[in-house]
Amino acid sequence: MTHTLHTIPLSEIDEHALPRDRGSIDPEAQSELEISIFTTGLRQPIEVWELSTPDKTHKYGLISGYRRLSAAKALNHDTIPAFLRTPRDISDALATMVSENEIRAQISPWEKGGLILDCLASELFDTEDGAINALFGTLSRQKKARLRSITTAVQAFDGALTNPELLSIARIERLAAALRAGWEDLLSDALRTSPSDTLEGQWAALEPVIDEALNPRHNESAPGTRRAPKRSIKFTHALHIRRELTRSGWILRFSGPEAKTPGLMDDVMDHIERLFNEER
Repeated sequence: MTHTLHTIPLSEIDEHALPRDRGSIDPEAQSELEISIFTTGLRQPIEVWELSTPDKTHKYGLISGYRRLSAAKALNHDTIPAFLRTPRDISDALATMVSENEIRAQISPWEKGGLILDCLASELFDTEDGAINALFGTLSRQKKARLRSITTAVQAFDGALTNPELLSIARIERLAAALRAGWEDLLSDALRTSPSDTLEGQWAALEPVIDEALNPRHNESAPGTRRAPKRSIKFTHALHIRRELTRSGWILRFSGPEAKTPGLMDDVMDHIERLFNEER
């Protein structure tokens, strides 16, 4: 990939010409960058390439420097120093973006999974492995396998979690393992019925389901039976019962509008009492 340095009008740069690997910007870090550029100028040019089919507004596509470009816009700059790259193809440009961001500001695992899915949706790569090898070709086999797990989790829950970019790789891998075990419906139900809109509260709702999914002892049928464990019952959209494993034992969680019906829990307790009295 060759390059030359130019001064380019901000209005001519399309920052969304490539799927971006950064889903969010830290406001505090961005403010510090703006102050730095305001006081000492831009020390590192951004990277662009000339679009093969420019539109009426944009002549260049952004490869790297999204935060620097955003800061220049916030400071009302008209132009910005930019290396004009000549990538071999789009995948080459994407790999450069990923590499530059890995050096400058660590991209979260969730954002990496989102980038892979965005590239597949844009038909820039034919397969998930093709995208991973092109964008993260220097990673070890183990780390590439982790990216596949991350992509599985992002595909299932992107947009459903608050600030998922804060999830650790360990948590994402556990979530992906539960998804691969076929627990997506139960995980989705747990998240949907969670009263919390914070990441920690949402994870607290998911964790019991994940623990059960990943514990083989709790995935077996009761001795002497052929039935699969019944983990969830949906009578109507108005009433849903789901079992959950806790450290001290099992709980049954009732949710839906009918779960608030007066006397429902009294009836359930009466039935349980009769059931256990009969067994004795």
